[in-house]
Amino acid sequence: MSCRGNGGKYPIAIDGTAAAGKSTLGVALARRYGYTLFDTGVTYRAFTLLALREGVPADDEAACVELARRADLRIEGQDETRVWIEDEDVTGRLRDAAVEASVSEYSAIGGVREVMVALQREIALRNPCVVVGRDIGTVVLPDAPVKFFLTASDETRADRRAAQAGTWGQRQDARAATTDIIRRDRIDSTRGALRQPEGAIVIDTTEISPEAVVRQAVEVIECD
Repeated sequence: MSCRGNGGKYPIAIDGTAAAGKSTLGVALARRYGYTLFDTGVTYRAFTLLALREGVPADDEAACVELARRADLRIEGQDETRVWIEDEDVTGRLRDAAVEASVSEYSAIGGVREVMVALQREIALRNPCVVVGRDIGTVVLPDAPVKFFLTASDETRADRRAAQAGTWGQRQDARAATTDIIRRDRIDSTRGALRQPEGAIVIDTTEISPEAVVRQAVEVIECD
């Protein structure tokens, strides 16, 4: 093909199920175009970490919303999205087992989501970004000029999540990983996430390499 450049298309929205390859694609596209990578999931993980530290339970919606409104969260980064709570870089704590076990519950709170979505939208529109999440093209950036929705089989996603857990310093076998991703998908689906955005390009990553996924995405971005 003779297509060149990306026509200044941003933000690029990437949605999909857990462990379908969203972050891998996001990193590759951010590097290719010199964009900022923004994984919106870190805002919910940072809030979850803060709520656990403050002893605010997920079933106390009013207290959670109040905490979200006064939370001092700062997001920076390109190849990696780094997060600060006030002056503390908490990026390395966002995959703690306690956060992993609780993030879907906290992120399902409607008032918390309103605060986080407003923050995510502000960050995404500040600079050219590749924005990764589970409701980007439907809620956060419905008017994004390029949208992708990634899927993969449960078995493939479980294998990937188990492998990812090892890189986070955790142990998780495929059976536990399957339980985890199904639980998270169920919780996120009930709050309206994991819906295929209108106009999104669907890529099933089950049987293709990360490099092939990137090639498909680039073809869409540069030749659309």
